[in-house]
Amino acid sequence: MNKPFVSLEKLKKQYGDVVVFDDVNIGIEKGEFVCIIGHSGCGKSTILNVLAGLDEPSDGAVIMDGAEVAGPSLDRGVVFQHYSLLPWLTTLQNVSFGVRARNPGWSKHQIDEHSKHYLDMVGLTAALNKKPSELSGGMRQRVSIARAFATSPKLLLLDEPFGALDALTRGVIQDELIKIWGETQQTVFMITHDVDEAIFLADRVLLMTNGPDARVAESVKINIPRPRNRANIIEDSGYYQIRNHLVNFLVSRSGELSASAAAGSQAARQTTVDVDPTQIDCIQIDPAQMTTDSLAGQEPPAAESAIDSTVKAVV
Repeated sequence: MNKPFVSLEKLKKQYGDVVVFDDVNIGIEKGEFVCIIGHSGCGKSTILNVLAGLDEPSDGAVIMDGAEVAGPSLDRGVVFQHYSLLPWLTTLQNVSFGVRARNPGWSKHQIDEHSKHYLDMVGLTAALNKKPSELSGGMRQRVSIARAFATSPKLLLLDEPFGALDALTRGVIQDELIKIWGETQQTVFMITHDVDEAIFLADRVLLMTNGPDARVAESVKINIPRPRNRANIIEDSGYYQIRNHLVNFLVSRSGELSASAAAGSQAARQTTVDVDPTQIDCIQIDPAQMTTDSLAGQEPPAAESAIDSTVKAVV
């Protein structure tokens, strides 16, 4: 059986006596968009840093495209929450800096044209010669996204890239991100605390139990057809059932599974490994098989908003 394009195998991270996460097994297929959700302290960012080669696991390994990940590489691009732009360079120079490193044999004209193409895709053609201090927070994050895609990494890592943005800007950049991903079909691993963001962007959502000693408990397929439209996605027959499943995990089951594992229940530990959603009906939620009646008893949108506020308060 062929391995996935990216494979996290029995990954563990421990600081002294504290085990942040253990026995993390994740497979990501080439071109797949995967989001991971969990409460603060469960080790999501540490997993991303291990994937990026910026941190090392205490045990286990990461295999990408047949080779073990060891240290940073241009094959893995990272977009952080706080922009990480070089303040003395212009918008164009911030992107071309990465493109030049990726393609050392290219001429200046090739590098600039390639960089401009991706900046145009995120709507920044008019800001090519501006420094980061002259850009809004949303524009700075667009530069980071353009730079990451322009270097054509095999794996794109996004660490809550929209967390510091207002809701309107966040929505606009999400649309631009999914547009670029649709054209490039790069493999994406993204951390988010936003359930709606995960449903809109991802092919699959990984759910982590609470830390310490966290695990990937579920792998939830998002079978809502693409392309997805922000205005229409909530009208999909499976949207609220998927959303309720994710919210219920964050509010209740993530803590319950952690408590059971801490109590030493072998059964609980078996349920908190990465599972195959094709074998568990409550995890593989296929809107195509649902009828209107299947949503009876679900929370209405107003109640959902209240639940979502609770999630964001505790995550």
